[in-house]
Amino acid sequence: MLVEEVMKTEVITLTPEDTIETALKLLHEHHIRHLPIVDKERRVIGIVSDRDVRDASPSIFEKDTSPEELRNPIESIMTSPVTTVHPLDFVEEVASIFYEQEIACVPVTRNDILVGIITEKDMLDTLIQLTGTHVQSSQIEVKVINKPGILPQVTQVFGKRKVNISSVLIYPYKPDPKYKIIVVRIQTMNPLPTIEDLKTAGYEVLWPKMPGMPS
Repeated sequence: MLVEEVMKTEVITLTPEDTIETALKLLHEHHIRHLPIVDKERRVIGIVSDRDVRDASPSIFEKDTSPEELRNPIESIMTSPVTTVHPLDFVEEVASIFYEQEIACVPVTRNDILVGIITEKDMLDTLIQLTGTHVQSSQIEVKVINKPGILPQVTQVFGKRKVNISSVLIYPYKPDPKYKIIVVRIQTMNPLPTIEDLKTAGYEVLWPKMPGMPS
């Protein structure tokens, strides 16, 4: 899945000269957590988060506070330089950026011009779509030998039962690298016949584990 498929194109922005007070109002009015800072050509030169703005705002517990602090330019607290991504980047790459850099938002640019934004929430929504958990379905986890061609062999079992597959994920079997786990979500509330088909075909079903159901 590409970034352009999940990014938001209507982006609230500020210029470096705008005040912290303006940023505070925009964050509150639009219920957002990040504001890209752009120049006149809409090139991203910085970014501020709701936490940056809160940290720069006067505390209600301090007696000697002045509203003048809120009139400081936003460039005084913005983060720069800014990590950006391209609309044709893969969502998986953005997830790696979020994890490695410990950030929750990246502006999307094309030819250095801001065209969108993608947030941690967008990534979670995308994960829900990719895993198929947004539709009624049953999850089956199958332990298989880690060898080429094993996936189509397993999915043939599902094809014989004529069940619709919502999603397929594969991850390592940590106790033994010679195996891996294929996670299949199928659009049925009764996975028992399919599970029996898998076992008859010689596959080990790790999930679901139900009372009276041998592994």
